[in-house]
Amino acid sequence: MRRRFLSLLLTMLAAAAAFVLPAPAFADESRSFEFAPSCHAASGDARVFRDMVAKSRWTCSASDWQADQPVAWLRFDADSWEGKATPEHFFSRIARHRAISFAALDKGGALRITGFSENEATPFARGPVFRHSIPEITDQTQALLVRIERPHSVPLLTEARLTDRPENAGWSQGEIMLLAFVVGMLVLPLFFDITFYLVLRERSIMLHALMVVAMMTYVLFASGLITVFATLPLALMAVMAPLSWAVGCGLSALFLASFLEEGAQSHLMRRATFATGVWSICVAGFFALQLHATQAFDDTLYFYTLIPLIVVMTAALTEAVMRGSRSARFIAFAWAPIILISLERLLRGLGFYVGPSELDQGMYLATALEVIMISLAIADRFFAIRRERDEALSEARMLELLSERDPLTGLMNRRAMEERFEGLIEDGFDTFALIDLDRFKDINDRFGHQTGDAALVACAKALRGDTTSRDAVTVRMGGEEFAVFLRGANALRRVEALRTAIPRRIAHDVSGLDRLVTASMGVIELPQSAGKVMTLAQFYERADKLLYEAKASGRNRMMYERLTYFADTPPLQTDGAKSEAA
Repeated sequence: MRRRFLSLLLTMLAAAAAFVLPAPAFADESRSFEFAPSCHAASGDARVFRDMVAKSRWTCSASDWQADQPVAWLRFDADSWEGKATPEHFFSRIARHRAISFAALDKGGALRITGFSENEATPFARGPVFRHSIPEITDQTQALLVRIERPHSVPLLTEARLTDRPENAGWSQGEIMLLAFVVGMLVLPLFFDITFYLVLRERSIMLHALMVVAMMTYVLFASGLITVFATLPLALMAVMAPLSWAVGCGLSALFLASFLEEGAQSHLMRRATFATGVWSICVAGFFALQLHATQAFDDTLYFYTLIPLIVVMTAALTEAVMRGSRSARFIAFAWAPIILISLERLLRGLGFYVGPSELDQGMYLATALEVIMISLAIADRFFAIRRERDEALSEARMLELLSERDPLTGLMNRRAMEERFEGLIEDGFDTFALIDLDRFKDINDRFGHQTGDAALVACAKALRGDTTSRDAVTVRMGGEEFAVFLRGANALRRVEALRTAIPRRIAHDVSGLDRLVTASMGVIELPQSAGKVMTLAQFYERADKLLYEAKASGRNRMMYERLTYFADTPPLQTDGAKSEAA
């Protein structure tokens, strides 16, 4: 089972690797052009397009991007598209904002302005991207100015582009299929989690299942794949990707705190890991909502509030690996790529540098890798727990067997016989023989206990001669005393044959004895109905008296009684003791 599980997950991982390989290039006469902003700026609410005509108000470099001011500005100069194509649409990364306005600046200073509210944007599948139509670009157009009110994200500005053909700006059909495949890869570990939880009932597995759901939500919204299946408001799409990421990261910390083996984390580290998980869900999750009231700082604080989580989880994994945790090695391998890519995303999100949105593709693959590797860790834990359980059950069965068996002879002991007495009577064992070796103390005294033990083992072998049948059960009552339960025809003859076999077996197996070691026996025969009114103590007492009579009559013989039972007179009666000597 383990081999099939690993093979399936590794096959899925190999297929997912195709996601980051470049698609083959084909000649495409209808390919689209994209144009990046030439300059950018930030201001208060009072500034309007007319105030931004002069180029002196702009920063025309790839630094100092600001999303913490009431208004962000982008400028696209005509020299970027001259001789290539005429742009018709604006698109950028989905993030919350209040409104976006466009002004085509023509020669002579004329402005042609259009504007859109947040929910008038059109999301499409190219990552979390939306688009707007822009004013017509003519030969007279010198620049396109873009005014973004209440921007909540630096990538909303840095990844803004103009394009001539929006239908070519989205993911290709092959890329969408690969994205769908990544999401599908996350579904299978979810089923594994549910299956493992039904078996193990461990909280950590349920936390991982919730984490998988959060990661699936993140990939659907962060990749824009959700737009293939549903048309959703841009505000909802803007919130869901960062919110699901914050929740998923927090659940990862809670999972780590509860999943690692006992002793893999110090008490302080475990508490810190749990606390940062709650912190991520509550605090980073709050800033992921991108409320307009928090626009000035929520983007920055969202990324900064994830830093403690990265630091604590890295420290927790390092500590657990150093303590020899097997689970921590799985998790460290799974989380190393995602932590590195998260740091890159954090730096890009804070505006330290500008990078293409295609970098997010690595995050999708890292997310799928993380979920699969953690599923392997859970599977490994499942098999380890099952192995421990099997070993514990085997040990328990061994202990139970030892508690029921005499360690010297291997026969059932008196304790086990007492527990099974009623069942034996119900199963038709109506003959009880109590056997004792004659003058056994003399053997121990003259030849030593080692020889005495050998004689007991040989006696057990002789008595077991009939136990290949299901109609006899042999017990060592203690010391040199044995008992045999029998059922079926000729019970007296069969048990007497066992008794007479004892001297021959001991003489054969034990060397150095100067006499035969005989045995005396007391036997009780009773009807099955008598067992309902006769206790084991009464049964044993009667057989013991017969055994004593056999000893008093010269030893090496059998004494037996056949009991009768009358329904109107509860006391058991006997036909009288009878003796058979060897």
